[in-house]
Amino acid sequence: MAPPDNDVLWARSLRCTLGGRQGATDVLTGVSVNVREGEILAVVGPRGSGKTTLLRCLSGQQVAQEGEVWFNSVPVHTMNRVQRDLLHRDRFGWIGTEPGLVPELTAWENTALPLMLRGVPRRAAKTAAAEWLERLDIGASARSRPHALTPAQCQRIATARALITTPDVLFADEPTATLYSGDAAQVLRTLTAAARTHGITVLLATHDLGVAALADRTIALRDGRRVGTPAPANGAEGVTACSLSV
Repeated sequence: MAPPDNDVLWARSLRCTLGGRQGATDVLTGVSVNVREGEILAVVGPRGSGKTTLLRCLSGQQVAQEGEVWFNSVPVHTMNRVQRDLLHRDRFGWIGTEPGLVPELTAWENTALPLMLRGVPRRAAKTAAAEWLERLDIGASARSRPHALTPAQCQRIATARALITTPDVLFADEPTATLYSGDAAQVLRTLTAAARTHGITVLLATHDLGVAALADRTIALRDGRRVGTPAPANGAEGVTACSLSV
């Protein structure tokens, strides 16, 4: 069964386990989800609830033992490894808890890397990287390497790297978990503003209900299953107002 036309991502009955036949642990148990084009969808739940595994399955980085994943009516779950790698390179963006920058490259080179891997000329890629680094208030460090930067600065560079290709879907797995509130707010402001400006669909995994308040819609996981969506935490409204005032 193909997904509805207005769903950019659609998954049904995903089941993932870790370990062997004896002592196997269910990470996802029959999880289904749909994501509409241009939507910011928050996936909330405590650590260990299956958020990262769900994002990895939806992005094609991991294949569930059971279930289906569709991207724009194309079955991701039947793709081979090369096809899934190309999908991740050309259509998706990813921001994780850790920046994952290449230590030998400067900030602008790290940011421009996805474009250069696509064959974009170095000068054009550098110009685009400089623009995104400026938007994230890190332009002054464009020539610095990761070892000379703070964790917050490195995470801003990782965010610029994920946005520079204007992906169809951006997967953000606890992107501000290691940042102080002020730095986190700056990253989230840029991320949400860029998504809405460029029509990027965003899946945002977080255990913080204040961060989830930025999203258009929220689903909740616990122990690998979908559960009822929790109520916003106290102060969530303030986080939303701060983060979207761009």
